[in-house]
Amino acid sequence: PPGDTAGCTFCHTSSEERCSTCHQRHQFDPKVARRSEQCKTCHWGKDHRDWEAYDIGLHGVVYQVNKWDPKQFDWTKKLADADYVGPTCQYCHMRGGHHNIQRFSTVYTSMGMSMADRGAPIWKEKRDRWASVCDDCHSPRFAKENLQALDEACKDAGLKYRETFKVAEDLIKDGVADPMPKDLCPDWSGQHVWSLKIGAYHDGPEYGGKSGESGEFRMSNCSDIERLCFESVGYFQTYIMKGMAHGSWNDATYSDGSFGMDRWLVNVKQDASQARRLAAIEKKVGISWVPESFWKTGEWLDQLTGPYIVKNHPGKTIFDLCPDPGWLDTH
Repeated sequence: PPGDTAGCTFCHTSSEERCSTCHQRHQFDPKVARRSEQCKTCHWGKDHRDWEAYDIGLHGVVYQVNKWDPKQFDWTKKLADADYVGPTCQYCHMRGGHHNIQRFSTVYTSMGMSMADRGAPIWKEKRDRWASVCDDCHSPRFAKENLQALDEACKDAGLKYRETFKVAEDLIKDGVADPMPKDLCPDWSGQHVWSLKIGAYHDGPEYGGKSGESGEFRMSNCSDIERLCFESVGYFQTYIMKGMAHGSWNDATYSDGSFGMDRWLVNVKQDASQARRLAAIEKKVGISWVPESFWKTGEWLDQLTGPYIVKNHPGKTIFDLCPDPGWLDTH
C-alpha cells in the first residue's frame, strides 16, 4: 500500500542516481560529498547495513575520532589526491573519484542474500580490485586474508540459510504449513504463490504460480516460519557480509549476524516440529482445520496490489498487465 512504501520512495526512485543526493541541492559542495555521513541517509538499516557496519568497525572509529582534524582529513583535496588517516566510504567505493560505486565492491550477491561461488573466475577482476584498495594502507596478504575470511563467513551463513529454508519448504510440500499459500490473500502478482518461491527455485504446483514465476519475498501475511526465514537471510545474513566487508566483527557475530541465524534456525525447527505434531493429532482425532478468514481478507490486506488485481482483472496476473516496465509507473 502507498502508506507502507512512502518511505521507500525517498531513496528508491526519487533519490537514486541523482547528483544532488550526494552533493546536496542548494550547496553542491564536493567537500560535503567526500564525507562518509553523506552515504548514511540511504545506506543503513536492517537489510542494507552499510553505515552501521562501517561506523562501528575499525575504519569508522578512526574516521569518527579524526574527522574534525584537517591534518588527518583534508576535505578540500580531490578524492584522487586525498591522503586520509583512515578510509571513508567514498575513498574505498569511489576510488580516485570514480562514480560507479559497484566497481569497487567485492562479489555482489543481493547484499549477501544470494548463493554464489565467490571464488569463481567471473569474480576475479572485482576481487583483485577490492584487494588493491586495501593495499593503499595494508599489505597485499592482509587484504587477501580478510577477503578469505569474508568468503568463509558467507559460506557458513549459506549453510544456515539453506537448512532454514529447507525446513520451511518441507512443511509446504507436506501440506502442514498454516497457512498454505492457497489460504492467503493473493500476493503482489495476483496469485497464491509461496512467499519464498524465488524464480525457478522451489518449482512445482505445490508452491503455486507458473513455472519460473517468483513469489513475494515478504514478512507480512505469511506464516511465522516464513517470516523467520525472511529475517534470517534478509537481515542477519546481510549483517554477516556487511560486517566482514567493513571490519565490523560484532555485526558478523553477536549483533544478530551469525548468532541471529543460529537463533532463527532453532526457532524454525522448533516451530516446524510443533506444526507436525499438531497436524498428526488433528488427523488422529478427525479434525479438519480450516485457516482463519483473516489470512485471506482484512482492512489492511484489501489495500494490497494482489486483491486489486483479482477484483478488477479476474484471471490476470501482474505479469499479464505489464506490457512494458514503464506500465507500473503510470498505473
